Amino acid sequence: MVGEGVLLTCLADPTFERVLTVSRRSCNITHDKLAELIVPEFTKLDGFDAALTDWDACFFCAGVSSVGMNEADYTRITYDTTLHFAGVQARINPQMTFIYISGASTDGTENGRSMWARVKGRTENALQLVGFAHAYAFRPGAMKAVPGQQHLLCY
Repeated sequence: MVGEGVLLTCLADPTFERVLTVSRRSCNITHDKLAELIVPEFTKLDGFDAALTDWDACFFCAGVSSVGMNEADYTRITYDTTLHFAGVQARINPQMTFIYISGASTDGTENGRSMWARVKGRTENALQLVGFAHAYAFRPGAMKAVPGQQHLLCY
């Protein structure tokens, strides 16, 4: 839901000259500004440097719900995958602005009672040290669908 909304907003905004989606499957959207990079696994980006080179910004919207997950599995998906992807981006595009879509009530102290909030907080904190020109974390508490959006439910 979040990624689709960001994508549609970027495509509609004339200040974005080109947009690249990096995903495990096609977004099934056709647009003059849009290119897609299909990767089987975000932690295995060898061979994709050329497609990932020369980008100014990245909205990292990938994520999963923590419902029913243990901390180790949630950390692997939320922290490890995000930091690996960010590390590759920072190596290739150190001038990049990296925007991590986190969540409301994320725990930047990393010491709270909620497992998912601690892991998200650890991820936000680590992203500040990766080496981007700028790194931000957005913590939306609610999302409003944008025109054309198909995936409207977020669990």
